[in-house]
Amino acid sequence: MAPLEVIGAGLSRTGTDSLRIALNKLGYNTHHMRSMLECDRHPEVFEEAYKNPDKPVDWDWLYDEFTAAVDCPTTSFISRLIQYYPNAKVILTKRDADSWYKSVMNTIYPLYDVLPPNPKEYLIRNTQMITNIFFNGALKDKDKFKNEPEVIKRQYNEYNQWVINTIPADRLLILDLREEITWEKICPFLGKPIPTDGEPFPFVNTTQSLLEAFPEMVNQMIDIKKEDEAIDTTTTATNSENK
Repeated sequence: MAPLEVIGAGLSRTGTDSLRIALNKLGYNTHHMRSMLECDRHPEVFEEAYKNPDKPVDWDWLYDEFTAAVDCPTTSFISRLIQYYPNAKVILTKRDADSWYKSVMNTIYPLYDVLPPNPKEYLIRNTQMITNIFFNGALKDKDKFKNEPEVIKRQYNEYNQWVINTIPADRLLILDLREEITWEKICPFLGKPIPTDGEPFPFVNTTQSLLEAFPEMVNQMIDIKKEDEAIDTTTTATNSENK
């Protein structure tokens, strides 16, 4: 089990997927919400850890095989992870509160609990985890999230300031999406050589691209075995009716 070497403190919709791709290019194996969708990575354990902050957590087991972690659910545990992994570098990706809120409202807010018929079972647990821990449970009251934007945006700014105030400056890199993000900013901080292939720092998972990709993402959530069983049941019932 490799300990986490990099922890992303930036909330979802602050360029975390771009950071994931960048870190992977630099040789890390990066945990992200996308990792939680690929297979059963124990969302209920993350949820239990959130609900019981004083109980010990085997973080090495939860992040097994990963050397970096960004996005949800990691951002719900920054204070504990920076203590558990004292040598890990921390990267805070951020943007202005207005654009962050708009991005969340256009993506996470309407999409996070959308599941296909016969979803893979762990995705149901994923959805429950997101509801309870994303941004301190903000999605548990979707009406408030939608109808009190200034409250949510203030909390977003307060969270970013907490990260800046809490983590020592020599351990923290701030990447602001309003400024150009380059390899020259991140590589020296991580002690990694700047890539020489000419590829710029990645910029992916925009609102438009996520919305375009979402139907295929939903298709991949289907439990094929359950789907086949459902089709067989329907076919059997239809055949019985036609006899």
